[in-house]
Amino acid sequence: EGTDLESAFANGAFGGKVQDTSAMAEANNAIVAINGDYYRALDDGIIIRNGVIYRDVPARTGLAIYQDGTMKVYDETATTAEQLLAGGVWNTYSFGPSLLIDGSLVEDLDTYEAEANPRHPIQGTNPRTGIGIIEANHFVFVVVDGRSPGYSRGVTLEEFSEIFQGLGCTTAYNLDGGGSSTLYFMGEVINDPSQRNGERSVSDILFVN
Repeated sequence: EGTDLESAFANGAFGGKVQDTSAMAEANNAIVAINGDYYRALDDGIIIRNGVIYRDVPARTGLAIYQDGTMKVYDETATTAEQLLAGGVWNTYSFGPSLLIDGSLVEDLDTYEAEANPRHPIQGTNPRTGIGIIEANHFVFVVVDGRSPGYSRGVTLEEFSEIFQGLGCTTAYNLDGGGSSTLYFMGEVINDPSQRNGERSVSDILFVN
């Protein structure tokens, strides 16, 4: 079920302080977890988590994960949180851009600009976190390290979308990246976050337990 893919907030509360991905994962007995969309960086977007509406300020292309285990990219400005909930949505994420739609690469990824933080441009080669789906209830988490000469330069948005396409995904969506990109599995962080001191504390995670 899509409800097996859950979301958790830092310190267990919406709008609260930030926390390491690993700390949130451990607090929720997660087997695998990735950082989410860092909803605290924005004051808009549609935010539904584990079937509860937390914010309804449509602004951009969002991601909706449904209780039946499907996943769709959607236009936030064409709907409301209540309509999404009534349609079976379990979680939404408001970051972007979308990377794959119907198995095809999204156009103009090389010119996409995120409005979240102009000091941290989304273009170029960067660490990335994203989620894709192959078929109902078959989700894929991808975390790419970067900013580490001799180890990993990161990937562009187009390269990131090609990774998901190569894995057989039909839909894929970009989540918060850069120093936030963290992959937790079986009790430990298994990637190499680009923050100098290890993990960057974030506002939320996606996880399975």
